[in-house]
Formats: sequence, structure tokens, C-alpha cells
Amino acid sequence: MTVTLADVAARAGVSAATVSRVLNGNYPVATATRSRVLRAVEELEYVVNGPASSLAAASSDLVGVLVNDIADPFFGIIAGAVQDTIGPVTSVPAQGRKLAVICNTGGSPERELTYLTLLQRQRAAAVVLTGSGTDDPGHRAALAARLRRLAAGGVRVVLCGRPLPAEEHGGADGADPAAGTAPEVDGPRPRPVEVPLDNEGGARALTEHLLALGHRRIGHLAGPDHRSTTRHRLAGHRAAMTAAGLPPTPDHLLIHGTFHRDSGYAGALRLLDADPGLTAIAAANDTAALGVCAALRDRGLRVPQDVSVTGFDDLPFAADVAPGLTTVRLPLRETGQAAGRVALGAEVPEDGVVPPEPARVVARDSTAPPRG
Repeated sequence: MTVTLADVAARAGVSAATVSRVLNGNYPVATATRSRVLRAVEELEYVVNGPASSLAAASSDLVGVLVNDIADPFFGIIAGAVQDTIGPVTSVPAQGRKLAVICNTGGSPERELTYLTLLQRQRAAAVVLTGSGTDDPGHRAALAARLRRLAAGGVRVVLCGRPLPAEEHGGADGADPAAGTAPEVDGPRPRPVEVPLDNEGGARALTEHLLALGHRRIGHLAGPDHRSTTRHRLAGHRAAMTAAGLPPTPDHLLIHGTFHRDSGYAGALRLLDADPGLTAIAAANDTAALGVCAALRDRGLRVPQDVSVTGFDDLPFAADVAPGLTTVRLPLRETGQAAGRVALGAEVPEDGVVPPEPARVVARDSTAPPRG
């Protein structure tokens, strides 16, 4: 069902002429009225440049790439690979090139939805959502409906390193609770394409590596507890513990934090206070692992002689820190390239999923058998 100017006017409680004035900016409108109109536009996902169904016939050369934190090398590598794939400056002829627009959400679910609406209004040819998704049911429902609306309008939707939002959370008819209406699509609904990362398999292999060295008292610094990446990595860790016949990690040795250095530093100190005899710490990612190593140094402990440390992702600096960081190598650039090909329509998997490349453990000098 196409959202019209009249729908926006009804939601905002104003005339259609007032809505037009606000959107065109060609006539003064009271601040409170303008705010009501813009809120209604956002809630109804009104596409200023025409109905969403026309996007396929009049799309632009824009490809939106949504990242949680562009300053994080994890996202920078993926976004750079997408950009290089969709618009290489050396390509001849120029036809088929696309312009990547990097949208930094800061991890905000609300900002993520806003960017998707803005990209729809700009008639983007494709959107690529990278990184972890939130497990919040309300946001997953709104996101699923937003992505269906984009796909129904001809926008290629690519989920890079994150799962497809659960359809069942959006209601039987796929309604977006924030929009109040749902798109009506004749025939099969277009489906977003997933380009996954092997977070669960990588985490399982990493825990198996620590267990093979002889570690049993392992502190685990996990990512945010509401993020899909955290859930998948914890699932891999627990699967390895179960397969080895070991009990689950006790609550005092499992701490949730962010993927930043400061979180790794603070989390490591908490783990050491909870169990001074632990022999290994598995950090949420490579950046958090740097904070772990700094905390151990400040406590007078050596890596790996006293405590082994692992990261995740194998970011470029992991091989150059001292000691070299044992971590899981995710094929970030290759995954970004695959997402770019899907965004261009050059790769269309029949089942909607690009087979992931396996993650693998890169053993360096930050891990060793426990003393004694």
C-alpha cells in the first residue's frame, strides 16, 4: 500500500498543502507544525520523490553502506571492499559503477532505520547493512518491514555479517508497527541476500585451541549481550566446552562489554579480581584484546607466560603487536567484495545466501600452555 501525501497530512493533523510546504521548504511553517509533519513522514516512511514501487525504474547510482563504527577497522575493511567492488575508478567503461555512501550508525537502531528511509528517498540502487544486528524484538520487526519495503521497490538489500531479521516478529502481514501500514506486493516478496561471517565456527575453533593447550580456567570477555555477533560467538564457545565434556563458563568468568579497548581493559581487571588464578582471557575482538594485554601488564602479569590472551577478527595490527595476537581470521575483505557483487546484481544466490568462507584460528605468541 503506497503512502500518500494525504496519509502524511492525516497522521500529522494538518492539510496536504502544509505537508507540501514543509517538504519543499518554500513557505514559512511554525516549528511545532514542521516537527509534526517530519515525524509523520518518518513514521510512515513517505518517499518524497515518488512511490516506492517506482524505485526499480528510476533508481540512482547510490549504494548505501551502513556501518556501526567507521573508525573501527572491522567496518572500514568491509566498507572499503564494498566500495572498491561497486565503483572501481579504473573500470572501463564507466557504466555500472555505483557511488558508495557510508552511513555511520554509531550502533543506534533508530539511526539505522532513519538512514534506510533516507536512502529510499534518494532512490538508492542497493543498501548493504554490515556488522552485528540487535536482538531487540521491536527493532527487528521494524527493520524487517523496512527491508521488505526497500526490496519491494527494487532496491537490492544485502545483509553482510548479520542475520536476516526474524519475519515472525513483524506480524502475519509484515506490518511495520512504526509505519502503521505495510507494503502490498504482488507475487513472491523479494528477499534480502545474506553474506554471512562464520562467527560461531571461529569462536568454537578458538576455544578448542585454548583447551588443546591445557587451559580450563578461561575468562570470557563477550561483546554486547543484545548483539547477534555476540550470541553467535558465545554459541561457538559453549559448543566447544560441551564437546570437551566441560561445564559451561561460570557467570563470574563471563563479562559483557563493548568491542573497544577500554572495555577490554576494564573487563580484564574484573576477571582477575573474580579469579586471580585464571590462565586465559578470550576477548570480544582484537581491539578489546589490546586493552586486556594492557591491564595484565599493569597488574604485573606477562602474556602468555602468566595469562594467555586471544582476540577475534585478525585486524591488521594483530600480527604486529608484541606479543603477536592469537585470533580468529575472518575474511572481511572477501566478504565485503561478495556484498558488493550482490549489490551490483553481479551475484544472485538462488537460496538468498552467499556461502561463507570458513573462519580459522591464527595462532601467534599471545597463547601458550598454562604454567604448572
